[in-house]
Parts: sequence; C-alpha cells; structure tokens
Amino acid sequence: MPEQTAGAPACEPIFVVLDTNVMLDLLVFDDPRSQALARALHCGSLLPLATTPMFDELADVLARPFLAPRRLDVAAVLARAEALCQRVEAPSAASPAAPRCADRDDQIFIDLAWAWPAAWLFSRDRALLDLAHRTRARGLGIVTPATWAALADTHAAAAANLGRP
Repeated sequence: MPEQTAGAPACEPIFVVLDTNVMLDLLVFDDPRSQALARALHCGSLLPLATTPMFDELADVLARPFLAPRRLDVAAVLARAEALCQRVEAPSAASPAAPRCADRDDQIFIDLAWAWPAAWLFSRDRALLDLAHRTRARGLGIVTPATWAALADTHAAAAANLGRP
C-alpha cells in the first residue's frame, strides 16, 4: 500500500491487472507507450494484483529464447515484478464466472480482474482486448496502456476546463 502523508487524506489505490506482455513492456522493454501507466504505478494510484500462476507465466516467458540476447537477470526482473504487484490468491471455482477468453493462457488475467474486481485490465493481447465490450457494464475496462493514457489525458483536460468560460 502507498504511504500516507501526515495530514493528507487517505487515497485508496485503484486495483488493476497487468498481463504478461504489459509486465514485459514495463520491466524489460521500457516501452514508451507504457510510461503513463508506469508513472501511475510508481506513485501508487494504481495497484496491480497478481497471482502465483501469473508470476509463473512471467518466469516462463522470461526464460524463452527470444529474450536471450538481452542477457536479462531473470531473478531481478521477477523481484521487480513481485515488488510492483500485490500477490493475491487465484480466484476459486466458486467465483463469479468471468467471460471466457479465446486464449486459455490469458484466462488467468480476466478471472482475477473479474473476481477481485479490478477497475482495469491492461493488455496488448487481442484475445483479452476482444472481451472489453463484455466487461464494461461491470466496470472493468480492458485496454492497452496507450489507450488508457489517452483516456486519462482526456479526463484530465476536461477536468481542467471545468468552470472556465
């Protein structure tokens, strides 16, 4: 949890879920399209949730040959992921049924976002993004980091213009 400054009102973080590709963008590739998300995570306004299977998938992907040329310190990347996220239990079978993802490997992300519930699921994976229309009514946005940043900029601009002639 983010620290609370003396005299400052408590600010509850917004729970989010990051899929493996977004974690790679943040922790390995330093993708410029994810910088607004990185800032929100760093300041504590967004708190990513993750389960053991999600960390296991990240470890598996980090060990794949396509990342070998980067000579990653896999243990360090995993430690950064652990520090970034709040580890929670994977949803039980008794949890409300989440929409089914076309890619079974990605179901763990929608299941967690649905069961918690999280406000946002960040992904660049088409199978997850295709579920966005089915999750909006429940208050779950499934977006890319770049789309979320554009939405945040639009809301900030609208708020700044309130009350101006």
